[in-house]
Amino acid sequence: MPLQNHLVELERRHQALEREIQDALNHPSMDDAKLVELKRKKLHLKDQITRLRGSHAVMH
Repeated sequence: MPLQNHLVELERRHQALEREIQDALNHPSMDDAKLVELKRKKLHLKDQITRLRGSHAVMH
């Protein structure tokens, strides 16, 4: 998968997690552990995106 396509997919997943987190925050019955897991996944994706963008900038 070309780097740009991979970045787009990671950003799409990041946005989907953001929506899921916002939905969870609007439902007080959401399990705190589940919310922490969603936030951890979102941060992991953001780290991947940042690393890929940094390596992509170095190549150009």
